[in-house]
Amino acid sequence: MIKEALLKQKLFFSSGRSRDLEFRRQQLVKLRTIVSGHSEKICQALRQDLGRAEFESYGAEVAPILEECKLALKNLHRWARPKRQPLPIYLQPGSARIHPEPFGHVLIISPWNYPFSLSLIPAIGALAAGNVVSLKPSELAPHSSKLLTELIRDNFDGDCFEVFEGDVSISQSLLAEPFDYIFFTGSPRVGKIVMQAASQHLTPLTLELGGKSPCLVDRTAELIPTARRICWGKFINAGQTCVAPDYLVVERAISGPLIEQLRICIEEFYGPNPRYSKDFARIISEVHYRRLQRYLGDGKILVGGQTNDEERYISPTLIRPSSLDTPLMNEEIFGPILPIIEVDDINESLELIERWPKPLALYLFSNRRETKKKFTEQVAFGGAAINDTVKQVGPAQLPFGGVGPSGMGQYHGQYSFDTFSRPKTVISRPTWIDPSFLYPPYADKLKWLKKVFR
Repeated sequence: MIKEALLKQKLFFSSGRSRDLEFRRQQLVKLRTIVSGHSEKICQALRQDLGRAEFESYGAEVAPILEECKLALKNLHRWARPKRQPLPIYLQPGSARIHPEPFGHVLIISPWNYPFSLSLIPAIGALAAGNVVSLKPSELAPHSSKLLTELIRDNFDGDCFEVFEGDVSISQSLLAEPFDYIFFTGSPRVGKIVMQAASQHLTPLTLELGGKSPCLVDRTAELIPTARRICWGKFINAGQTCVAPDYLVVERAISGPLIEQLRICIEEFYGPNPRYSKDFARIISEVHYRRLQRYLGDGKILVGGQTNDEERYISPTLIRPSSLDTPLMNEEIFGPILPIIEVDDINESLELIERWPKPLALYLFSNRRETKKKFTEQVAFGGAAINDTVKQVGPAQLPFGGVGPSGMGQYHGQYSFDTFSRPKTVISRPTWIDPSFLYPPYADKLKWLKKVFR
């Protein structure tokens, strides 16, 4: 069945229909209409899978998809237009254009933590660029996966945009097939498997991974907005966000007041017992829940630490790690547990950050110009926010992607279009003039060639 469906998609792309700009526009309009018209169902599915509040689901999934569609529809003709490029003097007269060409048949493998936006935002870029798309959503968010499949199959021609539901065996079957491009969002461990599979067919790919994203606070930071923004960025979706602050480094002079302010914020956001808050999500699966539970034993709990097995609930937790060598400090947490490390001077954290692979995000709370300059210039990261968290991911106009172990390639807005397009060069020269300089016999022409390129 998979092979037959993929063959139909390849034939559809070969027909040239997906390259037509009006066809692309129709797919984007259709996608925008579907998401807008079924936003309540989307939020309900996310509540069932993740226990997430409707406000968070709309803001983190529905709104970004609509924004991406809007931006792509507004700029599609400009993005797709061939770009003129000047030629050097030795190729005159002549002209050159760079044509953005779709790769062809694209495979998108999406994760469970933001199952709609991390499926459809890449798909928007792929469809806008003129590709056909095969989507494999995560089986760990079954209600979202089922709804996503229904919405796409009921509204799109499967030869252009198809969904393949199922467990890891479906992913393995898909990865065994030759695609023209692969876009994967998930863990670095699975990213290596995807990259190895892509190498068998020499398939280009984008990897959106994760890592331990640091959050740094120096003594010049304003405590109340700092605490609120850290709490929001860390505990939305119960910390199951690839760009959530993974650990907090704070100057010792203000660590006590900051921890107290974080405690106040947690109570303000989720009440005295976050378990009963309708705004605090749950852990996606038993496996992830047990992994997070083990982290709670890797240090001294300062705030929170409560769990409930039946609900897969872990409260917003602040913890002082017992050692930098524990699993808590050497694995991406991906949950509502925030380790806090104290330093005498924030500059000490430069060496600390280098203990782990290059992060997907960096957050710095400081009012010192030199500190902001030092950390943004000296630390390698995918994207950063100064005096805020997570917001760098939102705007469709900004590129999003990792570096090294936190990912490769970028997307959002035009960066998505460019990711799913291959720049194809075409030069055109007239035949009414054809100087013999470049043709044999070369005789004494070399000295003139050297003068041209001096």
